Amino acid sequence: MLTDFESGASLMGLFPVCLLRFRSTSSCAQRFRFCGDLDCPDWVLAEISTLAKISSVKLKLICAQVLKDLLGEGIDYEKILKLTSDAKFESGDVKATVAVLSFILSSAAKHNVDSESLSSELQQLGLPKEHATGLCRSYEEKQSPLQDSLRGCSLRLNRLDSVSWRVDYTLSSSELQRVNEPVVHLKLNTRDVDKGVLEPVAMTLSAEKFRVLLAELKQAHALMKTLD
Repeated sequence: MLTDFESGASLMGLFPVCLLRFRSTSSCAQRFRFCGDLDCPDWVLAEISTLAKISSVKLKLICAQVLKDLLGEGIDYEKILKLTSDAKFESGDVKATVAVLSFILSSAAKHNVDSESLSSELQQLGLPKEHATGLCRSYEEKQSPLQDSLRGCSLRLNRLDSVSWRVDYTLSSSELQRVNEPVVHLKLNTRDVDKGVLEPVAMTLSAEKFRVLLAELKQAHALMKTLD
């Protein structure tokens, strides 16, 4: 039976779990390229020992699953559970393993770190050589498509799919006998570029506020045209 780990949550959502699991470690004075020439995060340092508990062969297979997820191809959580069963990992250990591998692989690709340098840095952090070698071989095979995937996901904004509107003219209400004021009902349908689903945004504006909105949208459109 699958645990809550297999619910399909994104890997980024697992990072806080590792923060909760953090064990006190000595501060690392070195800078690491795969961390953007910054100190290695404490939670990553803490989980290096967790990775070392898995055999190098199984670690490479888990890396392949994590890379598939980073490339948008999905991840087989049940397979990861089987690969970590010999190490007698609890649910938190499995989540931490996936999260730290996701961070290492995506961060290394983001900062354009070659596999040899990544292997050297991971060994400096305490990961056994055979583990670092297997991890970096998987990384090297997918480095280029991983960078393309990360590039495609960066700075992506939701797109405006459609606009619908309606104008109501209120003659009177229970509060005032005479109103005679138009009200604009505006609905913007935006499409989430990651999920591909429509997300409606509805609003009701007075005539004056609608004129202000329209004027500001025209100004923003004119400004964007100058950037083409």
